[in-house]
Amino acid sequence: MWTKALDAMLRHLFRQGELTVTYPEGMTRRYGDGRGERVALCLHDPTLPRRIVLSPDMAVGEAYMDGRLTIEGDDLYGFLGLAIRNIAAQGQPWFRRPLVMGRHLLRYLGQFNPVGRARSNVAHHYDLSGELYDLFLDKDRQYSCAYFRDPDMTLEAAQEAKKQHIAGKLLLEPGMRVLDIGCGWGGMGLTLARDYGAEVVGVTLSREQHAMAQARAGAAGLSDKVDFRLMDYRHVEGTFDRVVSVGMFEHVGTPHYGEYFRNVRARLHDDGVALIHTIGRCERPGVTSPWIAKYIFPGGYVPALSEATHAVEGQDLFTTDVEIWRLHYAETLKHWHDRFMANIDKARALYDERFCRMWRYYLIASELTFRFNRQVVFQLQLSPQQDAVPLTRDYLYPAPVEDMCHAAE
Repeated sequence: MWTKALDAMLRHLFRQGELTVTYPEGMTRRYGDGRGERVALCLHDPTLPRRIVLSPDMAVGEAYMDGRLTIEGDDLYGFLGLAIRNIAAQGQPWFRRPLVMGRHLLRYLGQFNPVGRARSNVAHHYDLSGELYDLFLDKDRQYSCAYFRDPDMTLEAAQEAKKQHIAGKLLLEPGMRVLDIGCGWGGMGLTLARDYGAEVVGVTLSREQHAMAQARAGAAGLSDKVDFRLMDYRHVEGTFDRVVSVGMFEHVGTPHYGEYFRNVRARLHDDGVALIHTIGRCERPGVTSPWIAKYIFPGGYVPALSEATHAVEGQDLFTTDVEIWRLHYAETLKHWHDRFMANIDKARALYDERFCRMWRYYLIASELTFRFNRQVVFQLQLSPQQDAVPLTRDYLYPAPVEDMCHAAE
């Protein structure tokens, strides 16, 4: 029965390209129109058809990690690219829609992140060995979307461009106090203090990140300018000229969106400016992949723009600018994957083969979701005061000197 159900599901989903599946009992079936990309995989576990029908993301991810599902030539890029493109185009078959609806109804339980649970969720991912992140991130340890002004930029240059772009939107002046919510390993806070003269308070729930951020501040001679704290953003007191949050909103959880933006507003001076940078979905609200929730980001969720802006509307805040970055994160993840694979032996020494297969699956699936399935990055600029920022984006893109000379003529 389950083999027939999986066969029907794959016939519904795969309309483009060709997917060849060898089932546990030895039967081989082909799906798609036979044109374009071709991928072959083999299912080695007789329970896989049932598992895949009931929870495709979880079953396929775990089976790949464990070697119970193998891909010809280990072409994970090819398989996930073919799968994500077809799933985005076709949607779920009718008999899986009740399961998806049930997950949607229960998503608030999975995203309920009070302080204690938020700390545990953060530790699951960010308190992994610091050596792991050295294998694929840039030297500044920017673990969020880079900004490729030029497609040929190095990862380091694109991450520096990201920080400069965000600093531009914050309209910083020397001596301004900045709150960095989810400060990571300290790269953004150190940049704002060193290059823009800001006084920064950065907060994180990760012990590993906090220890490294403090050490970096000391080594850079910026301990008097940057105060990194191991604490929840909800426990911060006082007001600031600016609030910045990069790659943290994905961990807040939908039940806490109102609470999050209430805290942003409470921390801002009346003429202050906030910049919230988050992964987002260009479609209606959805659910987190159960595989991602279990193995990578427990409690995490990628918001629809409507969910984020609805929460903003309940506060005394103007949305002064919304910018959408398309494909920048796909390019960032490609760099991360290539660096990780170049250091795969070091990763195996830190963990094991199963972990390396899990991490590779995470990086590739994430990249291809940005390429083929309506995932982007949102930047929300917010202020309690309508005219706290210029009325056009010209301040972000100053004209070259020669252009101004021509205009004067």
